Amino acid sequence: MSTGELLSIEPQELQFPFELRKQISCSLNLSNKTDNYVAFKVKTTNPKKYCVRPNTGVVLPRSTCNVIVIMQAQKEAPPDMQCKDKFLLQSVVASPGATAKDITSEMFNKESEHHVEECKLRVIYVAAPRPPSPVREGSEEGLSPRASVSDNGSLNAAESVSRTRLEQHKHQDNSDDIILMSEIKKDLTWICFKCGIIPCQIISAIFFFRQSLSCSS
Repeated sequence: MSTGELLSIEPQELQFPFELRKQISCSLNLSNKTDNYVAFKVKTTNPKKYCVRPNTGVVLPRSTCNVIVIMQAQKEAPPDMQCKDKFLLQSVVASPGATAKDITSEMFNKESEHHVEECKLRVIYVAAPRPPSPVREGSEEGLSPRASVSDNGSLNAAESVSRTRLEQHKHQDNSDDIILMSEIKKDLTWICFKCGIIPCQIISAIFFFRQSLSCSS
């Protein structure tokens, strides 16, 4: 921001997002911090290339004014995207109640009685913003890269059902093992009673059989 006695000017550089064959504009904000009426005038070193609206005007006391600078469409880009164009904004105290119609070129003459403030502004070309790349809906194999909300819901439901069935299957297998072990105990007890085998041998046989069942499952 350039702060003078009469006007504060923002920005101090005119930045144009340069694009070929396209009209581009940027703006200046003039702020009057005084209790006076302030007249201004905008000049440029290349008047055929730019259009300034308004190029002259009056900023009321304690108020602001917006100036639009339009660059005409260009057929070719300058070397290294460098611009030598410049602007000059002049400001001077005007009579109370003055309007744009009251502005004359003599008001900005430095040799006159008026105190003329000047602010030089340079032009800078910046790269135009690139449009966002389109979002691909699927991968190269034609598959969706990620599931939608409904797909996730279906997958979660299927996983829940599978887990429930697996737990039921495991529980059923455990129940069958318990029943089988009970029957085996009865048979072994009867065999041991007939053959005279001691109880510790029964326990060892049962433990070995359970280990065999665990390994097979």
